[in-house]
Amino acid sequence: MIKQNYQCIGIFDKKQLIGICGIWMLTKYYVGKHIEPDNVIILSKYQNQNIGKKLMTWIYDYAKKNNCVASELNCYVNNDKAHKFWEKEGYKVIGLHYQKKFEDT
Repeated sequence: MIKQNYQCIGIFDKKQLIGICGIWMLTKYYVGKHIEPDNVIILSKYQNQNIGKKLMTWIYDYAKKNNCVASELNCYVNNDKAHKFWEKEGYKVIGLHYQKKFEDT
């Protein structure tokens, strides 16, 4: 994944890793260069303490320093808690994400 520009960042409480997020920098025709947070996880003990907000603020600053003009992400349809978080962060639902897996034949 590193060859595909994947990076991973963590947020710590002293030496304990309490949150993690993968990030991709991509360019798409309809939006331009953007950052895509992926697999954002905050330990449950640290949720609702603005840790996710701090993590995302760092990501937005990093994206802007790397000339990104936007951020996009995917979120599972049944993850209502995450939907609320992303909406508070200012994300808008602009489409549906479809997937087709290829099976061995």
